[in-house]
Amino acid sequence: MKLFDDRVLTFAAFLVAAEIALALCAPAIAPYDPLAQSIAARLKGPSAAHLLGTDQLGRDVLARILFGMRATLLDCVLAVGFALGVGGAIGIGAAFFRSWFERLAMRIMDVIFAFPVMLLAIGVIAMLGPRASSATLAIAIIYTPIFARLLRGPALVVCEAEYVTAARAIGASGWAIVIRHLLPNLASVILVQTSLALSSAILVEASLSFLGLGAQPPMPSLGLMLAEGRNFLMLSPWSAVFAGSAILLIAFGFNLLGDALRDKLDPRLAKA
Repeated sequence: MKLFDDRVLTFAAFLVAAEIALALCAPAIAPYDPLAQSIAARLKGPSAAHLLGTDQLGRDVLARILFGMRATLLDCVLAVGFALGVGGAIGIGAAFFRSWFERLAMRIMDVIFAFPVMLLAIGVIAMLGPRASSATLAIAIIYTPIFARLLRGPALVVCEAEYVTAARAIGASGWAIVIRHLLPNLASVILVQTSLALSSAILVEASLSFLGLGAQPPMPSLGLMLAEGRNFLMLSPWSAVFAGSAILLIAFGFNLLGDALRDKLDPRLAKA
C-alpha cells in the first residue's frame, strides 16, 4: 500500500514538513533578532523592511513567529513524546500483564483523565511556576492517560491473538512479544494518535501562553504574541493576526495529517 498516493495525505505531509523546516531553520532565515527592539519602528504594518510588520516594541513579527513556531513545536513534541512513552507503556503493560497492575494503573489514568484539560494544566503550572518547561510538563500529564486508554484496547486484542499465545507457548519473553508482535500491530494507532495529539497540544500550549502561564516575555511565543497584540488591534492588528494564523496553520496541518493517516491506515474506512 502506498501512503502518498492520497492527495490529502500528501498535502498534509508537505504542510507539516514545511512548518517543521521553517521552525528548524528559524535562526538562518529570520530577518531580524526576535528580541531586538526599535521604538522608532513600533506598530508598523507589512513593508519591504518588515514583511509582517512590527509589534508594540518594534520587534519584527516574522522573526518572532518563526522562533515562536520553533518553541511551540519543540515543547509540544517533547510533551507528546513523553506522554506517548509513559502512557503507551502503561496501556500496553496493563493489557499484557493484566491482574492487579491493570486495575491500579488504569484507575490512576481514569483519575487524571477526569480533570478538565485546562484546569489540570493550570494546577500543574501553579505548583511549578509559569514558564515554558512547566507548560510542557502539564501537557505531557494531560495526554498520558489518553495514550494509555487508547493503546490498551487494541493491545488487549493483540494479546489474545493466536500468534501471541503461540509465542508464549514456546517460551518467548515478555519483551520479545511486545517488540515483535504488539508494537508493530499498534504502529498505525500510535502514528495517527500522535499526529492528532500534536494538533490539540499546540492549541493547549498556545492557550497557556496566552494566559501568561507558558513562555514568559521577552521570549517569542505564538500564544504570548496573540495576547500582547490584542491590546493594539485598533492601532496595528498585524502581530495578533499573523500569530493567530500561525497557530491555526500548525494545528490544522497536524490535524489534517492525523485524519488522512487514519483514513489511509484504517481498513474499515478504506473499504467504506
